[in-house]
Amino acid sequence: MNNEPIHQHLMSQTLDLAQKGRLSVSPNPMVGCLIVKNGEVIAEGYHQQAGGPHAEIAALNKAGANAKNATVYVNLEPCCHHGRTPPCTDALINAGVKEVFIACLDPNPLVAGKSIKILANAGIKTQVGLLESQAKKLNEIFFHYITEQKPFVIAKWAMSFDGKTSVHSEDDKKISNSSSHQHAHGLREQVDAILIGASTAIQDDPLLTVRLEGQTKHKQPLRIVLAGRRQLPFHLKLFDSSLAGKTLIVTTDQADANWLKEATAKNINIFIAPQNAAGKIHLPALLQELGKREITSVLVEGGKSVHESFFQENLVNRVHVYLAPTIIAALNKKQILNNVTHIELQGDHYFTADYRGNTYV
Repeated sequence: MNNEPIHQHLMSQTLDLAQKGRLSVSPNPMVGCLIVKNGEVIAEGYHQQAGGPHAEIAALNKAGANAKNATVYVNLEPCCHHGRTPPCTDALINAGVKEVFIACLDPNPLVAGKSIKILANAGIKTQVGLLESQAKKLNEIFFHYITEQKPFVIAKWAMSFDGKTSVHSEDDKKISNSSSHQHAHGLREQVDAILIGASTAIQDDPLLTVRLEGQTKHKQPLRIVLAGRRQLPFHLKLFDSSLAGKTLIVTTDQADANWLKEATAKNINIFIAPQNAAGKIHLPALLQELGKREITSVLVEGGKSVHESFFQENLVNRVHVYLAPTIIAALNKKQILNNVTHIELQGDHYFTADYRGNTYV
């Protein structure tokens, strides 16, 4: 009898469980675990937050003594080292499980296949590769972060049907619609940081917070502003001490000394980044610094020159675009729409694409 469909179904459930930790486990990966005995799921668990019990531990605690001779499904190779929590391999061995299905190996050098050998040496059968591609896609941000030691970069923007990303200064600055705004805020909630340039900070005076309809509590990502030599006004909303979350201003050693002194006195977080050959912030060095701070993902929201800088350095991993049924051309959006009788595109059309070395994949 071919049990492959059953195994796939159970691993699919494990992946669904893992996703429940999407907003709370960074810089750790999303992991789910099912424990099955006599054809029935007897316990399940998922990693809920960094520093908390891993998925295997959560499930084993629920299963108790029933875990003996059971089969375990987990979407990522169990840890075998002492980190913030003890090794999951020890817990699986002590529980007496007989077999472990693993979707994919952990790229962390501290694990990276070592757990498979430990479990095998303890007499536990292991099978690796069930729904592997789905498991890797689920934790692509973690995999990138752990192997590159820098955050996964997502570039996001809204643009009109004719490719414009900004409107006339006297017009409504919003190009996309309310549903796209909600989607964008949901995306903000999933990342560790949001990044903009000084011009966007000054012209738009944004909050850069997560604001979703019907919800009051959110994960607030770190707000990053690339200021360079620019002196940001201290009245900006980003500097409001009552604003949830934290703000980091990135400057260079060419920044105005008096501004830096005043910012320091106001307890504003500053990072003085190295400069590139053009005298601008060295973005690869900034990403390395963010990686050291356990920032696994960054959402680059603009403006145009900031996006261009990230693309020129080949630092973008994914693109999110909101395409609106609006023609802006060189004039005011409202004026142009007065002259347009028909646009086939209805509503905002959203697309996402992975980006590697100047190629969308």
